[in-house]
Amino acid sequence: MAYCNNGIDFCTLGMFIIDDIEFPPPKPPVKDVLGGAGSYSALGARIFAAPPKSKGVGWIVDCGSDFPAELRDFIASWETGVVIRETPDRLTTRGWNGYGENEHRAFRYLTPKLRLDQRALIDTPLLWSKSFHLICSPLRCIELVESILALRKQASIAGSDGRPLFIWEPVPDLCVAAEFGNCLKALKYVDVVSPNHGELGGFFAKDTNGKEHVDFRLIEELCGQWVENGIGADGNGGTVVRCGKDGCLVTRKGLRKWVPAYHQSAEKVVDPTGGGNGFLGGLAIGLVRGGSKSSMENLEEAAIWGAISASFAIEQVGMPALSHSSNGETWNGDSVEDRLSDFKQRLASYIQP
Repeated sequence: MAYCNNGIDFCTLGMFIIDDIEFPPPKPPVKDVLGGAGSYSALGARIFAAPPKSKGVGWIVDCGSDFPAELRDFIASWETGVVIRETPDRLTTRGWNGYGENEHRAFRYLTPKLRLDQRALIDTPLLWSKSFHLICSPLRCIELVESILALRKQASIAGSDGRPLFIWEPVPDLCVAAEFGNCLKALKYVDVVSPNHGELGGFFAKDTNGKEHVDFRLIEELCGQWVENGIGADGNGGTVVRCGKDGCLVTRKGLRKWVPAYHQSAEKVVDPTGGGNGFLGGLAIGLVRGGSKSSMENLEEAAIWGAISASFAIEQVGMPALSHSSNGETWNGDSVEDRLSDFKQRLASYIQP
């Protein structure tokens, strides 16, 4: 079955994981938490997509034989375009997160993971998404982009959408100098690349950390090399480097700008897990619906949306609380529109680092 013009704005190929989280004593552990890069990036997109546009947020959840009923209800409450796949012959992908001193975090899988690829899109509306979020190595990035485009061409029918946007989040383990050549090749296939500052430095064998802040000038220099190399098929793609409390650097031809983090107080950050993935969900929706005629002209606005999405993701352990009222949706009691407006007012007086 072929689909087109179905209103899918965003699709992530990040995995769904059920997390168990252990903190240093005496804080008690938390079990059966909605997690994984796919869940958090879907959250980031969903924050800027109230119903009925929420149906345009695409993600994939593989439900094993042990899948908790309460999580099904929670996922349904977001009213997204989620594709639920029943896999009763296996356990749901689960992970253990252990937190220690100085923000140290350990992670391991408790059950075998089920990685997603282009085959998960076949015979679903998600194949026709306007944007795709990929978390992978450079060579797998190339393979996924080529495969998704081939599937769309194979299934294409009259009136189908053109080339989608590809937002690439490099997998941390392969952000190393040995992959630099493959990275440059992968950049030609995507519209936006978004590592964090450590991952960016890894490709160049450079340390992007400073004493109290990231090394702003080095990050600008390295991003400049990527932009000069050319990002995207037409060379007009961009980079958004996520730098935690120092915000993010947005670059493309003719643009280099720092956007601060929304939360400027560490007290507001309860658990940074998923903040980067949430950022990218908001970024993708901003690229698709940020208001400009050209998606890449929306890059700075999209990064602002990403900062707002990330701010909601990190205020608690697990997902923020969604509520409904006569005035619309709120997340953690805050209106997304109000938070966005407040942030833009602060940006008007923000001094670039």
